Amino acid sequence: MAIAFELVVNFGHDVEAAQRARAIAAGWPALTAGGHRIGLHPAALDRVSSEYSDGTYAELSVVPVGVGMGVALDRALPQAALTSVEFTQLGRGLYDLLTQFDGYQAAKVGWDPESLVDVDCLRAEWADELARGALDGLVLSERLRDSLGAVSLSTSFAPGFVWIPWRGARPSALTADRS
Repeated sequence: MAIAFELVVNFGHDVEAAQRARAIAAGWPALTAGGHRIGLHPAALDRVSSEYSDGTYAELSVVPVGVGMGVALDRALPQAALTSVEFTQLGRGLYDLLTQFDGYQAAKVGWDPESLVDVDCLRAEWADELARGALDGLVLSERLRDSLGAVSLSTSFAPGFVWIPWRGARPSALTADRS
């Protein structure tokens, strides 16, 4: 089973915005994580089905090179064992990239954060956590925030977007400084 540390972005039906974001990611420089320079794999743009509705949405995934666990894109590449502090630096770099995107509904950096950008999943499974502001790092368009009634998301992220500020990565079995 693969576990990817990544930026995942839900563009709803705005495929053109997702394609623009993919082009921006393609030209983005390597990110710093401690003493490491971490490049990005070409961003993957997929049409994803929500398990909570019949709808689909355009989802963009930006995966850093060589930092996941069992990621197929990294099979022939050396792996970097990053500490939680280094993953935090890497994540901040991914959020910096996200500030260049527009037209999306929801986004999150972390370990396999796909379910947290599925709007229907947010409504069905994460409403309590969203109301408490417990989903740190979650970025929503202001329009989606209003439709979800997510008043806890009041911190500006970028024009038209709000978030629950990210606290960073914590030591875990996925970091070099395991807890």
